[in-house]
Amino acid sequence: MGFTPGGSCPPPMNDGGAVREVLDRISDKWSLLVVGALVSGPLRFGELEKTVTGISQRMLTLTVKHLAEDGLISRTAYAEVPPRVEYELTELGKTLVPLVIALAEWALEHRDEINANRRR
Repeated sequence: MGFTPGGSCPPPMNDGGAVREVLDRISDKWSLLVVGALVSGPLRFGELEKTVTGISQRMLTLTVKHLAEDGLISRTAYAEVPPRVEYELTELGKTLVPLVIALAEWALEHRDEINANRRR
């Protein structure tokens, strides 16, 4: 049975909050942008900060911490001087990539229509 607009939520959405819990964590302003930035490979903190335009150092710190806690990215600290830390997608995080790409493509495809509706 598929989703019908105006109808009830499809069965996976009525799961006692599990979907909401995950969506709350990854649908904040920055998480998917950080995941998207890591698609091409590991990045250092400063590289992530430059890639994810507009994110503050504090917010990037919190975002990578939460993504690491959830097992979506890994943090590797190297015993070097100066210290070097890299972040990269885990196998679990890589399963999110097709969804991030699909959402980005959808956003680009519908951006003009959404903006036109906002101006009404």
